[in-house]
Amino acid sequence: MSDATKPRAACLIGWPAAHSRSPLIHHHWLRHLGIEGGYTIESVPPEEVADFVMNLSRRGYIGANVTIPHKERVLKLTAPDRRARAVGAANTLWYDHGTLRATNTDVEGFIDNLDHCAPEWDQADDALVLGAGGSSRAVVFGLLERDIKHVYVANRSIERAREMAKLFGERVIPLAWEDAASKLPQVSLLVNTTSLGMKRQPELVIDLGLLPPEAVVADLVYVPLETPLLAAARARGLRTADGLGMLLYQAVRGFELWFGQRPDVTPELRAEVEADLMAALPA
Repeated sequence: MSDATKPRAACLIGWPAAHSRSPLIHHHWLRHLGIEGGYTIESVPPEEVADFVMNLSRRGYIGANVTIPHKERVLKLTAPDRRARAVGAANTLWYDHGTLRATNTDVEGFIDNLDHCAPEWDQADDALVLGAGGSSRAVVFGLLERDIKHVYVANRSIERAREMAKLFGERVIPLAWEDAASKLPQVSLLVNTTSLGMKRQPELVIDLGLLPPEAVVADLVYVPLETPLLAAARARGLRTADGLGMLLYQAVRGFELWFGQRPDVTPELRAEVEADLMAALPA
């Protein structure tokens, strides 16, 4: 079989990477769209990632997703777009006329999920983002692209929040962690990008009663599917967007770049991934 007739294949590059749900997502779309192709996990240690990425096509791949700890390293190994450069990390690679390009689809994954779960959320003037790590950078970039006027970033190390302000400009306002609650009455979007609320992690303690009634609460954590933060928000009647939705939507563009069709995030796909997550939880 020639290279031209081989089924197209993409992979996930990480260390470790065996826990990823990306193969489940992409195989669902390949199956439902009737595309002959594949998606596999490649566990690549840091000292081998440069060789692996530079020889991606020789290994039979038309593109790749990238996860920890390689998302920053691949920027120097590829031609990153403005989004990947601004966020400081790439999670999606593809070939464009022989050039290996890179982007960060966490941005659109977060924004598209918000659009789906809470239409017109972007009428908000102010947002509060908890955490200042890599996921936070993608969230803040997306919020600024959607013209949110002020994005407050609260982090336990205020220096990291200040670095975000230097990176993105005066519309990003750093806060000490203990000052976050003081901004709740004026923000219409609260986003948790920390691991607080994740299974086996401490709960995020914050008084959602201070938020205005039209506020939206988003949590990037997806294990558990409903975090204590989201449960509290729903109990108060606030609209929410969960981490699983972001995971599904961030996969869309990569699939389209590799396989030539734009897939849909459907209830059937979500149910399949939810069932897999539930099956993996310890009894």
